[in-house]
Amino acid sequence: MARGKYVGFNDSHLTEKLRAEEDLAVSRETVRRILRAAKLASPQKRRPRQYRSRRPPRPRFGMMALTDASRHDWLEGRGPTLTLIGFQDDATGQILAAHFHLEAENTVGYLRALHAMIRAHGIPLSLYGDRHSIFPRNDSHWTLAEQLAGKQAPTQLGRALEQLGIQQIPAYSPQAKGRIERAWRTCQDRLVSELRLARATTLEQANVVLARFCADYNQRFARPPADAACDFRRLPRRFDLARCLSLHYQRVVTADHTVTLGAQSIALPPLPGHRGCAGEAVELSHQLDGVLRVFRGDVLLLARPSPLEEHAERRPKLLTSAQKRKSPTPRIYNLSGRPALAAVT
Repeated sequence: MARGKYVGFNDSHLTEKLRAEEDLAVSRETVRRILRAAKLASPQKRRPRQYRSRRPPRPRFGMMALTDASRHDWLEGRGPTLTLIGFQDDATGQILAAHFHLEAENTVGYLRALHAMIRAHGIPLSLYGDRHSIFPRNDSHWTLAEQLAGKQAPTQLGRALEQLGIQQIPAYSPQAKGRIERAWRTCQDRLVSELRLARATTLEQANVVLARFCADYNQRFARPPADAACDFRRLPRRFDLARCLSLHYQRVVTADHTVTLGAQSIALPPLPGHRGCAGEAVELSHQLDGVLRVFRGDVLLLARPSPLEEHAERRPKLLTSAQKRKSPTPRIYNLSGRPALAAVT
């Protein structure tokens, strides 16, 4: 029957048909064994399992930091949904830095965690994370300047890592990030219970509990590295870490000595000697302390408060049906050789 009436049926499908149409109650394994003995292969080709091997941990502390984020109901309905963002050392399993964040994983959350890790331990040699567009560029768009340079401009986080001399190593599967995934799974078990025990209901309370939990986690689960040497590096002298770990925007000063950032129009002060800088490129640095600083080269032109606000849920604004209706576009007529707009009725 497999060569005639049921030709082309896979093993499972043929087993079902034999039971339903031919009243033959046989198992799928029996059908498979009979067909293979008759040299009849299944039409459904299965890919062989890909070989995977466990990556040995790096031998030295600070040689590689693992990073990931976990969006979860950490407060079990007592407060907002939070995102845990952090870094773990590959050699020791120690949590290097972690904090809760109101929004889903984003650049600002990783910049804050990176700042905490560098202040506490130093600069690691490399960073192992997923291929989220926060880290490498995943788009195929190239500007003319990028085509001339032969490479795409990095993301905000990618630029910061380049300036710090941290090598980015992308993980190509969830299994490749197994160590930090297991650490976050432990957090989703133990940390959730600790938050419940402390009756935490806010972001601030959750971060206080998290700090105590990380200290206890490192004491219980961290292991000594294979090599006692430390690969964390100190910051270079006079290195502006706050400027590095900020959101950078390049702008050209207009004729009235203003630059724009979103809907904001920012007036720049005159240079020494009441000189102007119209037409020159400046850098807007939106820093983690909630201050927007404008630099001309290494010279600070302006600093003004501009808080980096967090929102528990960022959703697009819902429009009413009236707002969705497009306003009628005026038709253009040619009146005696001159264009004229028709009145919209």
